[in-house]
This record gives sequence, structure tokens and C-alpha cells, in this order.
Amino acid sequence: MLFRDRQEAAQRLSEKLAHYKGKNPLVLAIPRGAVSMAKHIAVALDGEFDVVLVRKLRAPFNPEFAIGSVDETGWTYVADYAASAGGSKEYLESEKQTQLETMRRRRAQYTPVRPPIDPAGRIVVVVDDGLATGATMISALHALRAKNPARLICAVPVSPPDTLEKVAPYADEVVCIETPQYFYAVGQFYADFPQVEDEEVIALLREGAQKPPASLPQSLRPDNG
Repeated sequence: MLFRDRQEAAQRLSEKLAHYKGKNPLVLAIPRGAVSMAKHIAVALDGEFDVVLVRKLRAPFNPEFAIGSVDETGWTYVADYAASAGGSKEYLESEKQTQLETMRRRRAQYTPVRPPIDPAGRIVVVVDDGLATGATMISALHALRAKNPARLICAVPVSPPDTLEKVAPYADEVVCIETPQYFYAVGQFYADFPQVEDEEVIALLREGAQKPPASLPQSLRPDNG
């Protein structure tokens, strides 16, 4: 085990990203596990935080195993091993529609009264609690690249080395604390790795929305009338 919990992992990532403090970075979590991490990092860097919604495409006989991923626009990444894992064209299309519906439902839950924060022209840090296949991170980075960030950073505590190689072309910078050779699942590297529920994500996003962007002048912040 390399990390006590997600908060320790977030603290260590914050230290590696400290050179972005004061530049109002936008820290985006891949829900659900990384949301508390993104909030911690955003606070440490004096930035904003939000979520980027992407979903893995699950293997037919192993729903924990990703054979691809899809973003909110419907753009799909399909892994080169998808067919050998049972991912026929028909299956992938059906799974894509299932995950798009899940994202529509989550968007309505997570940010019901505001649009996602615009990443255009921003330093954007995309956070997950670890990479396994890298599929969802690839979709997240692809979706955000289309929105013209000034700099796009992938930040994760742990990943297999070969997964980082797959992800790297989609980001301007990859920050990863540990790259163990023997990798079964992200959770094996945490002493405490609880399931995160939608209610916790909604509460964290609500709290984050109450914090004014660091770029706002003090006179324009809500507590100054």
C-alpha cells in the first residue's frame, strides 16, 4: 500500500503541482472517487474545482474491466484489446448508450443550476485516484482538449507505466507519484479506499460553488456586498 487514503494522495499531488499555485488552475475530477481529491488540490493551489464526466465502457463479462470510454459528447475511445474481450460493434454501441444516459443523469444531479466551468484559456488539471487501463482519463483529456485550455495536465497518484505511455499523448503534462510494475487494481495501493456515493459528490460540488474564483477582485466577491 502506497497511500493511507485519497486525502494523503491528494496532498502529495498538491505538492507536485505547487508551481501552479496563484495561477487560478481549474482542477477537474473524474467522478466519483477523485472528487474529494480535486477539491483538496484546488484549495491548495488557490484554484477552482469541478467534474469532467466520462464513463468507461465495460467488458461484457467483467464490468470492472474497461475496454474503452465515452465522454459527454459521445466521442468514444475503444481499446485495441476490446474485440478480444468480447466488445463487438453492437455491444459497444449498446454500452455507449447506457453510459451516455448515466452521464446525463449525473450531470443533472451534480450541476443542476449551473453549466460546467469553462476550461478555455485555463490551466486545467484532470485528477483521478489512479489509472488502470487509462480509458476514462483518455476520454476526459480528449473532451477537454476540444475546449481549448491553455495547458492540460493529467494528475494521478498511481498508474502502471504502460498506461501512462498511452495517456501521455493526450496531455501537455503528466504528474504521477508512483508507477508500480505489478498492478492489479487501483484500490490495492490504498489502506482506506471506500466507495464514494453521489450524495458526497453533490455536497462537495455545492461547497465548491460557494467559493468565488481566485481571479475575482476582492471587491467583487460575495462577502463584500
